[in-house]
Amino acid sequence: MARETTSRRRVLQLLGTAGASLSLVGLASASDGRSRYVVRTGDPAAIEREGFEVLAELADGTVALVAGPEDATDELAAVAGVSTAVPDFEVELEGPAPVKVDVEPSAVDVDADDVYDELLWDKQLQQVREAHEYATGAGRTVAILDTGVDDDHPDLDVDEDHSVVITDGQPVPEIGDSGFHGTHVAGTVAGTGDVAMVGTAPDATVVSVRILGPGTGAWGDILAGMEYAAEIGADAANMSIGTAPIPPQGHADGYNRLMQSVANTVTRDGTLLVGSAGNSDANLQQGGYFTLPNSLSGVFSIGATTPTDLKTLYSNYGTNEIGVGAPGGGYENEERTFESDDVEFPWPLNAVFSTVPETGLLPDPYVDTTIDGEAYAWLMGTSMAAPQVSGLAALVRDADPSTNAREVESAIAHGAEGTDGRGDPELGSGRVNALRTLESL
Repeated sequence: MARETTSRRRVLQLLGTAGASLSLVGLASASDGRSRYVVRTGDPAAIEREGFEVLAELADGTVALVAGPEDATDELAAVAGVSTAVPDFEVELEGPAPVKVDVEPSAVDVDADDVYDELLWDKQLQQVREAHEYATGAGRTVAILDTGVDDDHPDLDVDEDHSVVITDGQPVPEIGDSGFHGTHVAGTVAGTGDVAMVGTAPDATVVSVRILGPGTGAWGDILAGMEYAAEIGADAANMSIGTAPIPPQGHADGYNRLMQSVANTVTRDGTLLVGSAGNSDANLQQGGYFTLPNSLSGVFSIGATTPTDLKTLYSNYGTNEIGVGAPGGGYENEERTFESDDVEFPWPLNAVFSTVPETGLLPDPYVDTTIDGEAYAWLMGTSMAAPQVSGLAALVRDADPSTNAREVESAIAHGAEGTDGRGDPELGSGRVNALRTLESL
């Protein structure tokens, strides 16, 4: 397969789509056109008495999504019991949008065992197949907070009854993927292997919680999606999303503190929040930079590793910022990723293989294929690393249902390998290993 020379800037731009980097694109509006706000309060009823509408109450009622007139931040801040009031922002995926292209995808005549042995280097490194002797994720649920999940793909077991789109902070029944990103993530978590893709937890169920795409895509909707995952009892909520690095003065805006309150509530209620560390190759330790949601103390932040267990060319890093590393695709530099034949997995095979809704949706240079008429693709990004860990969380809960969210996180960190376990700036506690994790329980 031909490989093209791709500039580093182009690589990182592409990873904006593959890695679901979020950009703030304007003030958010409710479905009826009113402006939206996110508020910390001790009395949501007081907000409504002042003529605003509380769209959703989060974090035990201490955080509210509010609709009201334009430019009413100061008015909201003056309401009794309100300590923080900020505008809600619309967010969207950064980078080129997926488009339908007139290219005939390749067709491969293989089965799930062949795919595992030939293509799933990421699962082999984690000894996933061996871990399935202990647990497969049976009876466990992982919420995918993303663009949606294709419920028609035979390699995915999607809980249609609980799958939703978050609109104005409220869950509305919906199934399906508005793009391709959420379906790829879901296959990494819990591909069933019925056709080709074996996920880390093949017997787990995924719930599609669409927080990006048509009809949704505001900061407040992400918060509501996090809480919805806990409300339905999800063992983990995969958030392969995140902002670009934010300078330290961004703390003054208060968005991180509002999100922290929600994350604390979700974690307390038993759902492990798993976030992608981001694709800017940024040192999040120097200069006080941070990203959301993965820099929150309630989110397990996942960096991306190569087939040789190094940090990838794009993954963010920083002491105390990375919980663990997990395979995310690509090598440590552009040449080895795209142009070198002197690697075990030349492009696109060094990216992460998983399910997608259909072929021909991906921006160049990503590659897709069909197997027995079903669609699959190779992508790379910290978005592909996080679901490795969300699937492992389902395995841990299958093996020991009594573990709480913090204990699941601890078990995964202790089962990782490749570092001294003391917060390596690039890999945190190390690169995850499913077998070691389950054996240590």
